Amino acid sequence: MNFRVIEPGDMDAIFNVRIQTWHNPNGAEELNRMGITPESVCEMMRISHRGWLAEENDRAVGFAMGNKTTGEMWVIAVLSEFENQGVGKRLLQLVEAWLIAEGCMKLWLTTDPDENMRCVGFYRHLGWKDWKFADGDRFMRKQIASPR
Repeated sequence: MNFRVIEPGDMDAIFNVRIQTWHNPNGAEELNRMGITPESVCEMMRISHRGWLAEENDRAVGFAMGNKTTGEMWVIAVLSEFENQGVGKRLLQLVEAWLIAEGCMKLWLTTDPDENMRCVGFYRHLGWKDWKFADGDRFMRKQIASPR
C-alpha cells in the first residue's frame, strides 16, 4: 500500500472513491449540489486543505483530507474491499499529523448520528469523542495535548 499527498491530477481518482463510498446512488449529483466539484476541491487544496491518497497497484483505494483553517477532518473514504486493513486509520493519522503541524489543537469532524454505524466506533477507537449533535449530524472532537 502506498500513501502519498493528493495532487490536483488526482481529482478523478478521489471523486471515484468518494462516489463509490457515498451513502446513495446519486453521489455525484449530491456532491455537485453541495458545491463539491473537482474544481472546488483543487481550489480548497490551494488555500486551506491537504489530503493523502492510498493506492494499491496504482489504483486509488482511499483518501482523506483536512482543513487547516478550521481543524476539520473534512473527509475520509476507503473502498469497502480495503476496510479493516488499516487504510482508514493510516489516512486519518496522516491528516491529523498535518493539522497538528499547522497548529490545530482542537480537531473536529462530522459523521453519522447513528450510534450503530461503524464509522462512529472507528473514530472513538482512535481517540475522537462526541461533541454535539446538530443539523442531523454527529460532531466529534479530538483534543490534542499541548507540547510541554
